[in-house]
Amino acid sequence: QVQLVESGGGLVQPGGSLRLSCAASGNIFSINAMGWYRQAPGKQRELVARITMGGTTNYADSVKGRFTISRDNAKNTVYLVMNSLKPEDTAVYYCNADYGLDRRDYWGQGTQVTVSS
Repeated sequence: QVQLVESGGGLVQPGGSLRLSCAASGNIFSINAMGWYRQAPGKQRELVARITMGGTTNYADSVKGRFTISRDNAKNTVYLVMNSLKPEDTAVYYCNADYGLDRRDYWGQGTQVTVSS
């Protein structure tokens, strides 16, 4: 099992930046990939960005060129740097771990990101 703890959300003006962090603990060696998802009110949870343990990344089209996912293996932490934020980026952001041979999902508790003037 793994535990995921997110931090870094908050209120930011349009055009601003935020950095989200997700610290993983537990049996981290069985993690296949980690990612960030978001869920806005009344909408389904959607993938924002994902990074495999080999370093391959992929992004939702809506955030390409604005968001960057990265990881620090020494700290067992994944980051999401969000630039040029838009009001439509407002959502609860969840850290996800793709775990084990059966590709089980683990989730963090979520962190609110609000983009508003």
